[in-house]
This record gives sequence, C-alpha cells and structure tokens, in this order.
Amino acid sequence: MNEKHYQALIDDRIFVGGVADVESAIEDEKIDVVYDLRAEVAASTSHISKHQPIVDDGEFQDESIRTGVKQIVQDYQEGKKIFFHCNSGRGRTGTMAVATLMELRLADTIEEAEAKVKMIRPEIDVKPQFKEALKRIYGA
Repeated sequence: MNEKHYQALIDDRIFVGGVADVESAIEDEKIDVVYDLRAEVAASTSHISKHQPIVDDGEFQDESIRTGVKQIVQDYQEGKKIFFHCNSGRGRTGTMAVATLMELRLADTIEEAEAKVKMIRPEIDVKPQFKEALKRIYGA
C-alpha cells in the first residue's frame, strides 16, 4: 500500500487532502463523493467529483462556504464517504475542514476546530480572509 498524503478528518468517513490525492483516496477509502473546493477548475478530477468552490470574492465568500459545508454535512448524514480538496490541501481544504467540525459540533470555537484540523493535517493554513468568513458564519 502506498504512503497516504491525505488524512481522515472524521475516521473512515471524511478525508482531506490535495488534488494529487484524489485517485488514491477514492481507491483506498472507497470514497462516494469528492468535493473540489478550487475556485478555478478546468476539468473535474474524477467521475464522482462535485465542483464546490470557495470563492475569493468577499461578497460571495461566506455563501460559498455555507453552501459547501451544508452539502458535505448532508452527504455525511446520509452515510457517504467524502473526500474534499483544493489544490494543495491547505487553504480552502482547511477552511472547509474547520467549517465541517463546527457544523458537526465537534468543536466549540473556530480556534478549537482549527487546532484539531492542524493536528490531523499540520500543513493546513486557513487564510485570513477565510478565517474572517468563518467568524462571520459561526461567530467569534
């Protein structure tokens, strides 16, 4: 078995990584749905991918995060195995991982959620603009 470059956010259910990890995660974890969080994508990474971009535009940023996390949580509650990624698996992936932990009530604050996410995937780096959006959505 190959060394995994992606991690489980929720054991055996929700996985996070970069675009290069998509195919191995699908094969190794039997992923049901992949969320591509990149804002600009030329083509989908697999036949089970959904393009769910987190946009840079401040006016629509909060809504893009809300829409994405709502869909991920719905799929999770339906028992699906999920993988989500951006290009490198750091910025947008980290943002959505924090939002997912908040939505599932696995963290009480954005700081706690981010700390948990960084313990799972140390390279996570939630950009200030995305952190501000999370604070607007979840309060801070």
